[in-house]
Amino acid sequence: MDDDEDRLPLEQQTERPPDLALHQQRIPAWHPILDPVWVIIGLFYLGVIMVPTGYKMQQLSDNVVELKSTYDYSDDGATPICGINTTYNANRMCTIEFTPQEDMRAPILIHYELTNFHQNHKTYESSFDVTQLAGGDSDDAEENCAPLYKLGDITLNPCGYQANTFFNDKFTLISGDAFDGEPLKMYEEGIAWQSDLQYKFSQPDEFAHEECPDDNCDASCCDGDSWSCSEPYLNANDEKCYRYYYPDDNTTQYLYETYSNLISPLEGVENEHFIVWMRLATLPDFRKLYGYIDQSIPAGNTITFQIDANFVVESFGGTKSLILSTNNIFGGKNDYLGKSFIWFGYFCIATAFFFMFKHWCSPRKLGDKQYLHYKLD
Repeated sequence: MDDDEDRLPLEQQTERPPDLALHQQRIPAWHPILDPVWVIIGLFYLGVIMVPTGYKMQQLSDNVVELKSTYDYSDDGATPICGINTTYNANRMCTIEFTPQEDMRAPILIHYELTNFHQNHKTYESSFDVTQLAGGDSDDAEENCAPLYKLGDITLNPCGYQANTFFNDKFTLISGDAFDGEPLKMYEEGIAWQSDLQYKFSQPDEFAHEECPDDNCDASCCDGDSWSCSEPYLNANDEKCYRYYYPDDNTTQYLYETYSNLISPLEGVENEHFIVWMRLATLPDFRKLYGYIDQSIPAGNTITFQIDANFVVESFGGTKSLILSTNNIFGGKNDYLGKSFIWFGYFCIATAFFFMFKHWCSPRKLGDKQYLHYKLD
């Protein structure tokens, strides 16, 4: 039977592509032929570009000043500076000192580093509820956060592994001077992605807070059904007292209650340290930004940090470190990026010379290109 008998008339073919070169794949195309000479030239030029680029990237990385101190279970088996064993929320206070041997130019980034912590594990990375983090009521929170949705009869908000394994060590800059002799100051704002702050994290829809009237900082400020606090919160930033309301506070444990040493009830899930933690790392050894110093530090000046240690790493065989570093246009210190460019460039040059020698000794005889064509069928 002729196939044409099964075809609809053109006027009834409503999904027929338009008769244009793009839709009918009739656009002229370039079909390159791998001529040995051009392959050799291409490899040579690629190597000439990659090698100096790699050396420049390596130079920029070498100019980065990085100071690192592992303070809980160091890799070399030494006694940790601030070890807490398996005591969760130990609140152990200790200090770390850094003395740079070179000048450190602002901005100076402050990171914490964890090793052997697998944020990329499938169960871990899926254990959260996006609607809940954005401040809404989610009907799927129990399923999305399983098995960490409740503690007994108390509902967690936010729930899930990610939010409830938040890195809760606290770093405080105690002393250190800049080039001009002014005391150093660590900033902890502006460390999270602006898109996360604007779109992904928000306090519960019914959350409210206001300053206590008449500078009243006693428990009476929280009187009334409009407020869920038992006593007002003293905000260290402006030294004023605030009362606040969280919905279903009697049956829900909110983030500020889980991590009271780091997160205020006025911030909740909008705390930038928490938001940085919730942007998961792809590798088990990772660094996350904690803050920055916008002043340059001279060589030989001692910078002292106080650590409030709470996060346990011994249980999973990891380590905790505090890192100070300058940066460049490619980020922090990275010895692998420049070297990879260098070695790939040398490989291209060596390959080009190899093919050149082979082509000179036994050239490949190509036919006349004008007779080459592609089949139309």
